Amino acid sequence: MLRVFGAPSRYVQGPGALDTLGQELLRLAPDAVLLVDPLVEDMVGERLRTACASSGLDARFLTFGGECSAAEVDRLVAQLGGRQPSVVAAAGGGKCLDTGKGLAHRCGAKVASVPTVASTDAPTSHNYVFYDEHHRLASVEKLPGNPVLVVVDTQVIARAPRYLFVAGIGDAMAKLFEVDRCIAANGPNIFGARACETARVLGRGCYETVLRDGEAALEAVARGEPDEALERVVEATVLMSGLSFESGGLSIAHSMTRGLSAVAALTHALHGRQVAYALLVQLELEGQPQTVSGLKDFYRRVGLPCTLQDLAEPQTLGYRPTAEEIGVIARLSLAAPHASHFPYRVTEAQMAAVIVGLEGARDEDAAAALGAVV
Repeated sequence: MLRVFGAPSRYVQGPGALDTLGQELLRLAPDAVLLVDPLVEDMVGERLRTACASSGLDARFLTFGGECSAAEVDRLVAQLGGRQPSVVAAAGGGKCLDTGKGLAHRCGAKVASVPTVASTDAPTSHNYVFYDEHHRLASVEKLPGNPVLVVVDTQVIARAPRYLFVAGIGDAMAKLFEVDRCIAANGPNIFGARACETARVLGRGCYETVLRDGEAALEAVARGEPDEALERVVEATVLMSGLSFESGGLSIAHSMTRGLSAVAALTHALHGRQVAYALLVQLELEGQPQTVSGLKDFYRRVGLPCTLQDLAEPQTLGYRPTAEEIGVIARLSLAAPHASHFPYRVTEAQMAAVIVGLEGARDEDAAAALGAVV
């Protein structure tokens, strides 16, 4: 099997990067469509328009409708009125970026990502996800190639809500461990090719950067001003994390997003928080209790979930997962393709036992939960 490594053609990061967007897009084509989240429009809409106008770019602006779905792409295509863009640039969070990818894919246009939060590594990826009307994952789609441009304004990132930055840390934490498992299992990466060793190196750098600088970066978020710690963590969570998972592959931690999203109390939890919790499950299944203990200490300091009770969004007072919910999580998680990228075939009962253990359940609760899947 051939090795394949994919990446954006150009990555631009730093304070004020938004002001270069027009120039950067003009390097790609004389015209572009900008899909903008309404909240982003309120915050930096004028900056985006000024950046495009001052560069001489022929820019058309569309407003993101709120859900990343095939129906939303249909709506946006209709607004274009048959005039096909050369580039689609999306400015906002993960759903807006994925919708921009879907629109560009439909139009045969190039893709530019302009993330205004650092909550996932989606900006660099050629994957995008469609959801149904109940916010359930409907399909994972793929662009022909990675976005040609990623522009990350860290001044904007530093002023975004803290919990979104924390979610990005959670998503990034897992990549080293998932790439390791995928390579060991000889599983394919996201390009359907053999995983690259470069991806493991990037995953390790990402993990070490987040552990070393994560808390200092959150202090910068509290101040609302970027500093060197924040710059390093953003590069880790957006760039290194994205390159690592696409060219290295995924494992249990990401497969669990299928199961976790199917439980009502957990379905709206941010992707990065789901992955952070699922990493603890993966490491317990690997027999790495010391690593789990160290990560729990870090999670508690930055605000990542150590249990399903922590993960519930919004946190429901007194929420305890039922035996049926644990069974659903285990069954759907292990049906996901990435779950096979592991040293052994995990059973539903084994995953349920780990989940119960992380919850610190009473003996009678543990027996009921395990009985539901055995």
